[in-house]
Amino acid sequence: MSPFLHRKLNTLYKQLRETYGPQSWWPAENRFEIMVGAILTQNTNWTNVEKAIHQLKQNNCLSPEAIHALPEARLAGYIKSSGYYNQKARRLKLFCQWYLEQGGYKKLKRHATPALRQMLLDLHGIGNETADDILLYAFDRPVFVIDAYTHRLLQRTGLTGKLNYEEAQIHFHQALPPDEKLFSEYHALIVQHAKHACRKVPLCGQCSLKRTCAHYRENAASR
Repeated sequence: MSPFLHRKLNTLYKQLRETYGPQSWWPAENRFEIMVGAILTQNTNWTNVEKAIHQLKQNNCLSPEAIHALPEARLAGYIKSSGYYNQKARRLKLFCQWYLEQGGYKKLKRHATPALRQMLLDLHGIGNETADDILLYAFDRPVFVIDAYTHRLLQRTGLTGKLNYEEAQIHFHQALPPDEKLFSEYHALIVQHAKHACRKVPLCGQCSLKRTCAHYRENAASR
């Protein structure tokens, strides 16, 4: 990794922190709720996930035992707001079955990060982003989450070209100290910036990064 990119990733964090302040993610009452949220947030926005989690709480179903015991159709009804609800109900039930069979959080946390990550990836419907959400936010492991917002920000600012998940993650792991609180805060700041300014159709006029953003410079020059 070049020293230039190393410096830029550190500078980007400071700029985002100055703009938005501390984020204190993940919004949840306990670790299991974080895991459920990580699965439900696939292909939807957080507002829809909050509605689904609220329904699970209202029906006293937000525990691995309760979800595992629920008929799949009823669970799908509770999480309907999250989209792909039949698919996600099946994934949640399989996840909870595995979680209980493994002995729950106390036993799972004993596994080293690479082993635990592979265990998660071996589960049906759990990909890199979902696994890393669970590792970072529920298990406090220093694993940087790479989502669509992160890819978008890296490319628009001109820090990197198009990268796959592992390539982008390596850049953050090499540039930053292995600190789960830092990784959590950085990822949350990227999400906040994507919602505020760096949207699919960017609102460059209100972007705090526009002075150093390649996308803004290119489009400003064409106007």
